[in-house]
Amino acid sequence: MRILGIETSCDETGVAIYDSDDNIILAEQLFTQASKHAQYGGVVPELASRDHIPKLLPLISMTLEEANLSPDEIDGIAYTSGPGLRGPLLTGAALARSLSIGWNKPCVGINHMEAHLLINLLEKPAPSFPFLTLLISGGHCLLIKASGIGEYEQLGQTRDDAVGEAFDKVARLLGLSYPGGPEVEKMAKEGDHLSYVLPRPMTKENHLDFSFSGLKTAVYYLVKSQKQKNQEFIQNICASFQNAVAETLINKCKRALSVHNLSRLVVGGGVAANQYLRDRLEVELKGIDLFFPKLERCTDNGAMVALTGFYRLKKSKSETSINIKPRWNLSEI
Repeated sequence: MRILGIETSCDETGVAIYDSDDNIILAEQLFTQASKHAQYGGVVPELASRDHIPKLLPLISMTLEEANLSPDEIDGIAYTSGPGLRGPLLTGAALARSLSIGWNKPCVGINHMEAHLLINLLEKPAPSFPFLTLLISGGHCLLIKASGIGEYEQLGQTRDDAVGEAFDKVARLLGLSYPGGPEVEKMAKEGDHLSYVLPRPMTKENHLDFSFSGLKTAVYYLVKSQKQKNQEFIQNICASFQNAVAETLINKCKRALSVHNLSRLVVGGGVAANQYLRDRLEVELKGIDLFFPKLERCTDNGAMVALTGFYRLKKSKSETSINIKPRWNLSEI
């Protein structure tokens, strides 16, 4: 089967075609609105919705051309149904449903977080079930036990700020540009991660939930108390903050792997692109099989939607209406 995937959950417009016979992406295109939203310090939902509209059809045409396929050779269409921003989700869903009618192809909405969870099935080697998944992005921080396609148990979640959100807020406190994650990581490379003692929230608790608001607040007071915010100070704060985040995530992953007797960890989401975190996980989780997506597949993309769409279309009927779920827990699939 060849599945066209459309991703518009936030500020990335992603399109891709997945070929299930060879388990490969035949072609993909991605447009990011990051520079447009940078002046506001974060994503403006209405602007994101508007920008998807003129980009989608040209990107789909480019993807079909790159794959040397016509619409007749597409077997199904998948789009991100949620979770995400309502306006952007509706934009992608409406176009996907329209193409479904016009091309007479089955159409299905998929869960954005399931797509991040499954993207590593494209890799060689791919993880085998069961495995633990750490999903870390601007809007999510989740620990999921995946026993099979559609068989997910949520073990832990953030109670306040997501990891990527905390990176963005710390970057803003330090006067760094948006998106904050790559900027903090870049500054941290030249800093001393032992410069400041920052909290590791909820690491002494028995549950597997996360909290990052206290860590962000600790950075706020450090910045506020510093009279001279020179380059060295910013680098050291970034390094110390990044180290605290890494240790918090590693602590929870170790506990989840042990409690649920799992030996494989799959990491996904935008923050999975952080090389420092990848390196720390490699060092700290000896004996655990680790799986990371390619860097370009960490952020939102059409490839993960197309791949997940294939598995969804195998199990469910084509949708006959536009269906979006801005709030959609993985356990509800």
